[in-house]
This record gives sequence, structure tokens and C-alpha cells, in this order.
Amino acid sequence: MPSGLGMDLIGIARIERALDRYPRLAGRLFTDRELEYAASFGRPGRHLAARFAAKEAVVKALALGPGTSLREIEIVSGAPPEIRLHDDVRRIADERGLRVSVSLTHDREIAGAVAIAEAA
Repeated sequence: MPSGLGMDLIGIARIERALDRYPRLAGRLFTDRELEYAASFGRPGRHLAARFAAKEAVVKALALGPGTSLREIEIVSGAPPEIRLHDDVRRIADERGLRVSVSLTHDREIAGAVAIAEAA
């Protein structure tokens, strides 16, 4: 039985504009591995937007507070995608005995994700 559920949607153009406008933002939101993965596609913003939505969904599923570092939540590509938690976020999930699964999607305009936190 799930202990937490989170969902997020974001416009891809919104992420693309933010990353163009604030180049250092990418390094505050995404791990090097996530940035490398996205850069291998013609429209990296689409893949980064899906990861951003997934990170927000994980924050909600784990009931984390505002100010959570999204770099501490890493989305690793695969079928299904893998969640790797780091530092404080990992400590909190471990203390609560939770593991997180995620599903993400995107089309031309919108990216979305759903995360479920369950007992480990």
C-alpha cells in the first residue's frame, strides 16, 4: 500500500525559457548525469522538463518541505526509470523506511510524472 503519492505537470517551454534565461539553473536542478543524458537529444529541454516534473512528484510523495534540493533526487533513464536519492533526501527516505518509484511522460508541450512512495 502506498505511503505517499505525488504528481506534477510542467510546460516544456517554461523549463526551456528558464534554462536559457538562467544558465546556472541547470546545475542547481539537475545532476551531471541528467544533463549529459538530455544533451544527447535534439530537444534537451523536453527531457529535463520530464525530470523536473519527476523530482517535484518525488518531493510530494515523500512529503518533503520547501527548499528541498532537487539535485538530491536523480532520475536515471531506463524502463522503468530509476530514482536515486542522495544526501538529506536519501536520509529522510531511509528514516521513514520508504522507497520511491516514478513514471514520467512528455509530448511536444507538456511533461509530467507520478511518484509513489512505499515501504521498503
